[in-house]
Amino acid sequence: MDANRRIERQLTEALVPGATPPLLSLAMHHAVFPGGARVRPRLCLAAAAACGMDDPVLVDATAAAIEMLHCASLVHDDMPCFDDAATRRGRLTVHRAFSEPLALLAGDALIVLAFQTIARAAAHCAHPERLGAVMRIVGDSVGTPLGIVAGQAWECEKRVDVAAYHRAKTAALFAGATMAGAAAAGGPVEAWNAVGLRLGEAYQVADDIGDAISDAEQLGKPVGQDAAHDRPSAVRELGLKGAVKRLEELADLAVEAIPPCPGRAELGALMRQEARRLVPKTLPAHAY
Repeated sequence: MDANRRIERQLTEALVPGATPPLLSLAMHHAVFPGGARVRPRLCLAAAAACGMDDPVLVDATAAAIEMLHCASLVHDDMPCFDDAATRRGRLTVHRAFSEPLALLAGDALIVLAFQTIARAAAHCAHPERLGAVMRIVGDSVGTPLGIVAGQAWECEKRVDVAAYHRAKTAALFAGATMAGAAAAGGPVEAWNAVGLRLGEAYQVADDIGDAISDAEQLGKPVGQDAAHDRPSAVRELGLKGAVKRLEELADLAVEAIPPCPGRAELGALMRQEARRLVPKTLPAHAY
């Protein structure tokens, strides 16, 4: 089974409505399906595969948890107290489709469900002794002091270091994906930190570029948000040409950081392909 099918199957199983209040269940489903590129869980699976993939049950649960946490962050990020965005992935945001209270609850529920999904894998996985490490890595990637919650909070500060902001808001969950994938497969965890960090930083720089020069139809969400909310941005700090150069540098650093492993070449190719996909199609020729 390919990576995308594994991810979708695990997410579908995790979000079975059951006794959940119907509107909350629908709001959670709206937040997760249909997904975007599923970059983070794919990266988790790729790191695990490079480390041997000897416990697919735990790896799949971990990958799904990473994606649920990402989706939860988008739900909260879109709410009126932050971006007040009307669209996400080409359709209404959760708070526009279901109300602010349900959006808040859906985001919170997805955060909890992510950890429930990993914990429930203990009964069926081959290496339950790895759950503690996986839980710690995933928790660190979303919490304080350096996870995505901290990244969101940096937007509330008067002075922000853009690199630190990007590391927390975006790169932390990418690093969590690679490290948790390695941990679930019994691989060298810390060796995968730099891979995720660099790729995550590249992804955020690309997002800044898209916000500055792309359009809502192409991105599936509002653009011009960094300027509208006076937020830190690689484009504002480095200029468009400098931001593009930084994106390319970070992608190269991410590939170089992949530790020696059987799947190194395949993972490097996947990451370079993803880096090329990140460059907005509307990028002016003078930006290269």
